[in-house]
Amino acid sequence: MTVSTSGSTTPATTEQAGPRASAAGPAEPAAGGLPGTGKVPAEPAEPAEPSEPAEPTASTGAAAGRATGAEGGRPVLSIDGLAVAYPGRGVRGGTVPVLSGVGLDVTAGQILGVIGETGSGKTTLARAVVGAAPVTAGRITVAGVGVGALRGRALREHRRSGRVQYMFQDPLRSLDPDLTVTDLVGEPLAVAGVERGERRARAAEALHRVGLDARALGDRIPAELSGGQRQRVSLARAIVTRPALLLADEPVSALDASNRNHVLRLLDELRRDLGVAIVVISHDLSSLAGIADRTAVLYRGRLIEQGPTAQVLSRPLHPYTALLTASAPRIGRSAARTPVPARTEPPDWAAQPGACVFAHRCPFADAACRTQPPDTPHPGGRAAACHHPIAQLAP
Repeated sequence: MTVSTSGSTTPATTEQAGPRASAAGPAEPAAGGLPGTGKVPAEPAEPAEPSEPAEPTASTGAAAGRATGAEGGRPVLSIDGLAVAYPGRGVRGGTVPVLSGVGLDVTAGQILGVIGETGSGKTTLARAVVGAAPVTAGRITVAGVGVGALRGRALREHRRSGRVQYMFQDPLRSLDPDLTVTDLVGEPLAVAGVERGERRARAAEALHRVGLDARALGDRIPAELSGGQRQRVSLARAIVTRPALLLADEPVSALDASNRNHVLRLLDELRRDLGVAIVVISHDLSSLAGIADRTAVLYRGRLIEQGPTAQVLSRPLHPYTALLTASAPRIGRSAARTPVPARTEPPDWAAQPGACVFAHRCPFADAACRTQPPDTPHPGGRAAACHHPIAQLAP
């Protein structure tokens, strides 16, 4: 699937670049062949998994609790009952589950925010979408292509196609320090076999869309750019292939307030102008409040709540979401109307297999929470995996 690039463009602006660093930035980290890096490493050994992933069951909530667009259009990204587990280490071996029963959809032109604390599985979710995490169950479909079934050459061709692009958190580490801006932005096209003249033209177009002038900055290297410029180069590199889906992993966490707002506005403009579906992974609720159409909340590898962003942040259903919003500046003021007291001592059964993953911290946990709650639909296109939705407990 190729997304049209028709639509208005952002006026080109330039920034004064900082002085050239005395040494180039660190080399790009290994990313398992993630798209957008321009690197195609040797194919790693595939984890042991069934040739056909298991179908999601009713308990996964893939049908009732999936994060989907209100318009109900055909999704660009569709995930059903996703489970990911990494091989264990040490003498015990086995596997370590990271995601379980995750289901969500993202349609063209939509921004889905994925929030959760460190270790909740946000980045693993994105890595699974690009085929860089060991999926043990469920299905992932991107632009009509079943990613989970791809192996070997088919997987490499999918990564090179540019249908999915990945925007990394730290552009100084993800951008090759020895390449110029023009070559960096055009590198994904070189991997796809596009000839040099077209690469340069499309790189200049992509830079213009993110407010950078290829004539002024095209011959510079990353160390000669400001932090905001580097992140916009990373964004231009991600859209140069005209992707159907963009995965932005903490895209503004390393930026100051002015550059953060600029990048967020660019993401909002790109989804409207190009129709690209965007998944923004963040732990910063304020970054999502202004641009995300819908928000999905992850906790310990499970999708515990999803719905329209304004409703999720202002009137959460799940106690964990309420704690999360109460800790955020400004957003937490509305959540304070439904206070969630801290639990001082977890129930004896909280660590038992099959119990609700939040039971050890939830002040409302009771005997019903000995079993993991299903994703239950609520009015307004919302869903929560909770036996006692907090909105129902409000006075």
